[in-house]
Amino acid sequence: MPIIKSAKKAARQATKRRSNNEATKKTIRGALKAFKANPTSEKMAVVQSEYDKAVKKGLMKKATASRRKAKLAAFAKANNVKVAGAKKAAEKPAAEEKAPAKKTAAAKKPAAKKAPAKKTAAKKAEK
Repeated sequence: MPIIKSAKKAARQATKRRSNNEATKKTIRGALKAFKANPTSEKMAVVQSEYDKAVKKGLMKKATASRRKAKLAAFAKANNVKVAGAKKAAEKPAAEEKAPAKKTAAAKKPAAKKAPAKKTAAKKAEK
């Protein structure tokens, strides 16, 4: 057992991190198992989201998640699952699309502030 105060705290942090990592991994495994049992585009999106969360938390490298998502997509394609990604782009209404904003004079940076003037020898002598 650690004796030093900082070592005790490091041990507590390690146990918390381990439990959080195990929970994330368990969520991924559960989502993957549900997807493989009944492959649908919604379940595929959930699994991909879980992989992205694991990368964001630092539990998994980006390349590992990318490789697993590619394998997931290949599995989905083999099981004739339609990907819902193209659907989202088509649903955007035309009213939301805006013309690119033009730069205005107000968008320019403000002028740099001048340094205060130095006191001259004559003013110093007066004081």
